[in-house]
Amino acid sequence: MDSHLFVTFIVAITLLTLTPGVDTMVTIRNSARGGWKDGFATSTGICCGLFLHATVSALGISVILLQSANGFQFLKLVGAGYLIWLGVSSFRGIVQGGNVFRLPDSGGRPFVMQRSLREGFLSNALNPKTALFYMAFLPQFIDPEGSALIQSLWLAAIHFIIAMLWQCALALAVNGARNWLQSKSVSVGFNAVSGSVLVYLGARLALTEN
Repeated sequence: MDSHLFVTFIVAITLLTLTPGVDTMVTIRNSARGGWKDGFATSTGICCGLFLHATVSALGISVILLQSANGFQFLKLVGAGYLIWLGVSSFRGIVQGGNVFRLPDSGGRPFVMQRSLREGFLSNALNPKTALFYMAFLPQFIDPEGSALIQSLWLAAIHFIIAMLWQCALALAVNGARNWLQSKSVSVGFNAVSGSVLVYLGARLALTEN
């Protein structure tokens, strides 16, 4: 992967990690339930699930490559379109109002590591949106001449680090930054920036010569 494509991957995967979804909500919920340790363990379980999706995605990519080079290029266009769709969805969030970071009240339940790891892993592994995202997104950064599995796992490892940093930061911030996270200005600003960058990246990838 050349340096420009690598930077594009880092920016895209970071924005997508920051965009609240099931994984973010589970991390926040469990952090409110059992403290930062609960959030850390939950995040670890979630991020381990990324390697499962990367493996499944690599197998699918390998099959497509064996069948048709045009099929691989089509898959890349679908992934670029998916990024644009996510960006547009962020703009819709501004129009619809509401807050992307909904913090629950603390449940005060004791921390159990095995439970948190299990809940985190299953929330990611059983999330069809994550599976579809990896299948559509990773081909943008896979060299057809190399091993799809090795490249996919390497990209998942980068995603693992970024996601752990973000989710663990959220776990620490659930109590200390509760008011800041729930302010409307933070929500609007987040949606505006992430939406603009995602649309740009999607359009750039779609127009790149392969």
